[in-house]
Amino acid sequence: MISLARNLTRLPIVPRFFAYELVQHHAEALHSLKAKSLEDFGRGNDSWGTVDAFACYLAGPVWREHQVSDGLIRRWARSKDRWWRRTALVCTVALNTKARGGKGDSLRTLNICELLTADRDDMVVKALSWALRELSKRDPQAVRRFLKEHQRVLAPRVVREVSNKLQTGLKNPRKRKTRSAL
Repeated sequence: MISLARNLTRLPIVPRFFAYELVQHHAEALHSLKAKSLEDFGRGNDSWGTVDAFACYLAGPVWREHQVSDGLIRRWARSKDRWWRRTALVCTVALNTKARGGKGDSLRTLNICELLTADRDDMVVKALSWALRELSKRDPQAVRRFLKEHQRVLAPRVVREVSNKLQTGLKNPRKRKTRSAL
């Protein structure tokens, strides 16, 4: 299964998420992933969609189950490549999303978020907001403390969206009002 999925990621006509889903839904293949094989799957991800599928379907669950070290995810967070930095943040979603098997992990999530508080790449900023909003469903107090501690460094978008989530349950409450008024 791993070999098939790797070969599929090399075919430009096959969306990468398809290969990632094959591995995700094959328990033996998913449990066999380690750092090297995981990085092989992620190599070449160069868009929002490929990164998020990789992080949500493979890298995040593998990290959540301790098949790879926290150090690997920290290394991705420190990468010069924007897509690996985004991957590190999106991996935290698997730690905290009930529907994806997450039970909540404030410490590991906030450790990765802290590494990227000053990053201003738009793809990373959006992922940081997502990571904190997802954690806020599990541990709102930890997210409030994190925002307070890092407010001067965080991108305004992160502070706004996460604060909105904590206060209203919505990332952007004005958009919801506009839609319901239609």
